[in-house]
Amino acid sequence: MSLAHSETEEKIDNLQAETRDIFTDDSLDPVYQAKARILNNALQEIGMGKYQWFLFVVAGFGWLSDNLWPIVTGLILDPVVNEFNVLGPWLKLAQNLGLLVGAAFWGVSSDVWGRKWAFNITLGMTGLFAIAAGGSMNYVALCSLAAVWSVGVGGNLPVDSAVFLEFIPASHQYLLTVLSIWWALGQLLGSLVAWPLIANYSCPTTVPPSPCPRSSNEGWRYFLFTMGGLMMLLWVIRFFVFDMYESPKYLMGRGRDEQAVEVVHKVAAYNGKTSNLTIEDLRRAGKLADTLVDDDAPMDTSVLAAVRRKMEMFSSNHVQSLFATRKMAWSTTILIILWAFIGLAFPLYNSFVTYFLATRGADFGDSSTYITYRNQVILSVIGVPGALMAGYFVELPYLGRRGTLSIFTVLTGVFILASTTARTSNALLAWNCGYSYTSNVMYGVLYAISPELFPTKDRGTGNAIVATANRVFGVMAPIIALYANLTTSVPIWISGAIFIVAGFIALLLPFEPRGHASL
Repeated sequence: MSLAHSETEEKIDNLQAETRDIFTDDSLDPVYQAKARILNNALQEIGMGKYQWFLFVVAGFGWLSDNLWPIVTGLILDPVVNEFNVLGPWLKLAQNLGLLVGAAFWGVSSDVWGRKWAFNITLGMTGLFAIAAGGSMNYVALCSLAAVWSVGVGGNLPVDSAVFLEFIPASHQYLLTVLSIWWALGQLLGSLVAWPLIANYSCPTTVPPSPCPRSSNEGWRYFLFTMGGLMMLLWVIRFFVFDMYESPKYLMGRGRDEQAVEVVHKVAAYNGKTSNLTIEDLRRAGKLADTLVDDDAPMDTSVLAAVRRKMEMFSSNHVQSLFATRKMAWSTTILIILWAFIGLAFPLYNSFVTYFLATRGADFGDSSTYITYRNQVILSVIGVPGALMAGYFVELPYLGRRGTLSIFTVLTGVFILASTTARTSNALLAWNCGYSYTSNVMYGVLYAISPELFPTKDRGTGNAIVATANRVFGVMAPIIALYANLTTSVPIWISGAIFIVAGFIALLLPFEPRGHASL
């Protein structure tokens, strides 16, 4: 080996040592990987500043929306069923179909057309169609509009997680997990707003059901108007107040190195700092990596060259690159399985537990609206410390992302199984408090580890794939609820078992992101 080649290898190794990449094998294109390390070092040099903290807030709106709107659908379900005299699971099915389309479309498109436009559209789309849904004249119109607003909701996390991760320094990647506090706040916000509106402006629940005219049942409409208006306000803050830059790693992955450097300098200036990054740094890193691939023939460092190199083994599209090596393929496959299993188990439990308990002697005699919403608020409050603690657990050396995800996914399943033993309102509330806490930790880690394990140039597509798997399996739950025996305990036991199995599967992830920089 020549002396020049040895010096080149040493320089590349030094770059890797500074950033401690997640991917240390040949999972990524060497030119892309070398340039990504340079950008990671530049972001680390800038540090966690004003721009990133503002981004923590506006990206958090996506987490809030992602949990708020499934809660909204659940909260309006009873008054909607009473008014239109229909089967409730159809509304859930419409929502899940919209979430499925949104997850697939927005995630993939963010890898093709960029993060910025998707980041700025999804909240506005959700708010606009939610407000329109409040004026629905029939159940078909409501389901249709719910499906459309859910297309916007489905795009939040695949895009927002990528955006946030690609701007923060490696030392603060744990904040991607802490962002799930917004997820918990979404549930709490929905419960608090629904309490006075739906409780005071809905038809009373009677057995057998009595006629429920719109004039006596405006609460769910007021609720949709309020939540839709909130989404429009959050969209205004994102679009007009916060000036979001396009992701520098996305730009670099598309061969737009000059623009990537320009964005890094804009972020530094926003934070009141300066950056030493130059376009020559990226070009030099690309050339150094080239020499390790072929010592005799220099390579073009553009993105097209990276694509051509990948085409020697695989197709050039974003999906194929997620399976480019055995280790990368294993990681992607495990993530898909985890998201799919949890996507089925979570709504399966929620769809059946109420009916099951009501028909098994757990008629608590305190099913007043006050008790219902009081318990919902308590469960929502419990989720907030769960989200905060998730950020602490993932940084513990003996746990990390994998260990935390595994333990709390198993515990979520355990609390689900335990909830079937409840025969009093307080017992059910206690089990569900445990379930709320562990599931918030679980989701916080799951939402963070997935984008961390996908390279930037394919992150939107990777997020879209796992989110789509989650939504596809989520669609099954309302279909099962439409045709299955709601009084059986089997679906609940299956849900708990799926969570427990998923917890052990999480240990099979080949990469541990703790202490490493995402590329």
